[in-house]
Amino acid sequence: MKQKHTAAFHLASGAIIAALYVVLTLAFAPISFGGMQIRVAEMLTILPLFTPVAIPGLFAGCVLANILGGAIIWDIVFGSLATLIGASLGYLLRAHRWLVPLPAVLANALIVPFVLWYGYGMTNVPVWLLMVYIAVGELIGCYVLGELLASVLKRYKRFIF
Repeated sequence: MKQKHTAAFHLASGAIIAALYVVLTLAFAPISFGGMQIRVAEMLTILPLFTPVAIPGLFAGCVLANILGGAIIWDIVFGSLATLIGASLGYLLRAHRWLVPLPAVLANALIVPFVLWYGYGMTNVPVWLLMVYIAVGELIGCYVLGELLASVLKRYKRFIF
């Protein structure tokens, strides 16, 4: 039986997802930022598989994590937009579990390297190599950690979502 949830439940769920994203990003700050990064919080990009509420939650969490992590405005804007794009497109692909994290990997790999290059002046590393670095980090966060999370949530989704 499909549960019906109130707007307050959805708002609270989105806020919890945002808070988790912030906590995970800041707790693992040494590997969450920079040219070679594994943002553990990106495992949460699997959540659109279960609920559309994850989309604004992930976006808000990324904005806050970037602000609190000391990111420049371009990173706050474009890095967060990459997460929004990834989560939104991931939700559209929810019928295919293994494709859900792919938009997050691609959006971040195509957007974040330009922020690193132009915004942070990482011009000593070619943009294409930054794309590879970011893609590898995203693959670890979204697919390895995200799929572990999805496996657990699949078992208990009737209690959560």
